[in-house]
Amino acid sequence: MRHNVKGRKLGRTASHRKATLNSLTTSLLKYKRIKTTLAKAKETRVFSEKLITTARRADLHSQRQVMDVIKDKEVVKELYSDIVPKIGDRPGGYTRVVKLGYRNGDAAQMAILELVDYNEVATAKAEQQKEKREAKLKEKEAKQKAEQDDKMLEQQAVEEPKK
Repeated sequence: MRHNVKGRKLGRTASHRKATLNSLTTSLLKYKRIKTTLAKAKETRVFSEKLITTARRADLHSQRQVMDVIKDKEVVKELYSDIVPKIGDRPGGYTRVVKLGYRNGDAAQMAILELVDYNEVATAKAEQQKEKREAKLKEKEAKQKAEQDDKMLEQQAVEEPKK
């Protein structure tokens, strides 16, 4: 029985598991959303939320604890200057796991792990793609209209000499 046994082993040794979670957490804080397997996403969620809660204290000791996990200085700076002020007033639940379905290669369940208040990143990207599609569509419609006008002019030119 697994009474009071927390966490997932993820098929790794303890050191490999720690390195994997550190890496996934760093990527999450850097890119605001990552795509990974469901088990890794759920485990990373627990790990990163504890880290963000530690960072909320904003004293030297907590900063050193965070830097022990996250080796990228730019990500640590971003965590303290951008992420903590934006998410800091929440009582927890800084991340969200969204299930995606199954991966084609090995049928592993995939998920997106994202920071809750950073949907603007994804929304902005989607909006840019939407604008590109609309511009392309307008271009295509204008091209079709020009072709139709050319055909009509050709037909009129062919019909006039007959009269």
